[in-house]
Amino acid sequence: MRNALLFSLSIGIFAMNACQPEAATDDPTIAGKSSFTLMQERILTPTCATAGCHASDKDPTFAQHGLVLSAAVAFQNLVAVVPKNSSALADGLMRVKPFVSAQSLLYHKLTSDATHHTGKQYGNLMPLGSTPLSVGQIEFVRRWIDAGAPREGSVVDATLLDDKTPSVTYAPFELLAKPATGQGYQLNLPQFSVAPNFERELFMRRELGNAADIYVNRVEIKMRPNSHHFIAYGYKNLNALPALDEIRDLRNPDGSANLLTFLSMQNHIFVVGTQTSTHDYTFPDGAALLVPANTSFDLNTHYVNKTSAPIPGEVSMNMYTIDKSKVVNVVKSLNEANTNFSLPAGKTTVITTNFIYSKPRTILALTSHTHKLAQKFVIKIKGGTRDGEVVYTNTDWESPEIVNFKTPIVLKAGEGLTSEVTYNNSTSRTISFGLTSEDEMNIIFGYYYE
Repeated sequence: MRNALLFSLSIGIFAMNACQPEAATDDPTIAGKSSFTLMQERILTPTCATAGCHASDKDPTFAQHGLVLSAAVAFQNLVAVVPKNSSALADGLMRVKPFVSAQSLLYHKLTSDATHHTGKQYGNLMPLGSTPLSVGQIEFVRRWIDAGAPREGSVVDATLLDDKTPSVTYAPFELLAKPATGQGYQLNLPQFSVAPNFERELFMRRELGNAADIYVNRVEIKMRPNSHHFIAYGYKNLNALPALDEIRDLRNPDGSANLLTFLSMQNHIFVVGTQTSTHDYTFPDGAALLVPANTSFDLNTHYVNKTSAPIPGEVSMNMYTIDKSKVVNVVKSLNEANTNFSLPAGKTTVITTNFIYSKPRTILALTSHTHKLAQKFVIKIKGGTRDGEVVYTNTDWESPEIVNFKTPIVLKAGEGLTSEVTYNNSTSRTISFGLTSEDEMNIIFGYYYE
């Protein structure tokens, strides 16, 4: 609250000065340069167009965001261009919408204060894993957009770029307030450390503490900054569970894969997840997820640290319940897998699988699961008037997008879903479905009710 207040006060001060003429400067690094050029040199190039992020289409994350911000192409890739982010696209945003910062994804991705866009979440705060932009830098971007996002001309006070007021601080993390007795349960992933210049992904099995079956109609999640994602998984086989309350890292400190952790992942069933630092999802009226008595979840999170010092990670999750008498539709976890496919060595292969339902089914959410050879995972509707319509696309196998549909997908009996997965088998051996990191997978996860 204190940080938000400081940010709001800072914005208010800037706003009062917005109508003042731009301050004159003798600084040769500023004089004579357009506002966009300054933004490129002082913000985009050093913090965004870096190796592995938005430097080129060869970056490993390019398939996910499709955005290059190097000096040669940043302007045409930003201004009046629709985003790949599905939530931003659905809300009518552009990467940069001239004259309207509130409808520009770039502005939202740089600031942790969600009040300016009515609490909407459009993915992780950028630059992910690095020091967030200062209040002055964020305000410079906002003013440039609201001035029409021109390529030429000085339209913003350049001294804002020298303002070093932090927009985010690593204050003590406050857990979510626990649900009142009888109204829900809380599970937390205790604080852990992420080493400098390292991405840490880990799992911990924790018991929910429900002695009887419960019906969950709302899930709330909160994480520390620099989180990439959080997912709570259930288990297919309850006789093959990992130890309780012990951290299991996906990768060893040297970056190599931890095989035992990879093997434990093959027993997962998706329950809930988010790729934003705060998340609050409520099922449609009358719908609730059945959580059996004595349930435990595998809590999975991924943090990115591109700084030279360790950073903390932490997660808090609440599950809110409703009485069984209020449940009209029991939500179930979707788990549609193709376990019978073959990927020839040295070739790109597209595997298409149809899943047809004998009863009407309403789809509430979708996500995907593959291993590292998958380049693209597309889900389409099969049959009916929407036959062939694409409802889900993911290009990041490590952290697949989780789509909660505002309008659920209603399928009639005889209709279903099609998964269309593109694999690039760059190895010298044939790859098939399997449990290790060297094998492949092809699974649709999500929520539905019948």
